Amino acid sequence: MARKMIVGSTFYFVIGVIMGMAMSMTENYTLSPVHAHVNLLGWVSLALGGLLYQLYPAAANSRLGKWHFWLHMLGIPLMMAGLACMLLTGSAAFVAAVSVGGVFVVVGTILFSANAVRHML
Repeated sequence: MARKMIVGSTFYFVIGVIMGMAMSMTENYTLSPVHAHVNLLGWVSLALGGLLYQLYPAAANSRLGKWHFWLHMLGIPLMMAGLACMLLTGSAAFVAAVSVGGVFVVVGTILFSANAVRHML
C-alpha cells in the first residue's frame, strides 16, 4: 500500500506541476483551485500517507488502509474533473461530480485517521 500511494502521488505531482506551468505561461489562472487541490490532496496527502504506511505496515495492510487508498484515488479525479468543468463552463451541472468525489476523499481521510489511531499509536 505504501508503494501504491507514493507512486500514485507522483502522478498527481506531475499533473500539478504541468497545470502550474500552463497557467503561468498563459496567464490564465481559472483552474487555480484545481491546481491547489491536485497538489495538496493528490501529491502531498498521498505521499505522506504512503510514508506513514511504510513506517506502520500493519496500518498499510489493514482494510482501512486499502479503503483509504481507493477512496482517495477515485475521489480526487472525480472531484477535480467536476471542479474543472464547473470553473471552465460556469455550469452547476458538475456539482454532483464534485460532491461525490469530495465525499470519497473525506470518507477516505476519516478512515485514514481511524487507521492511524488503531495502528500507529
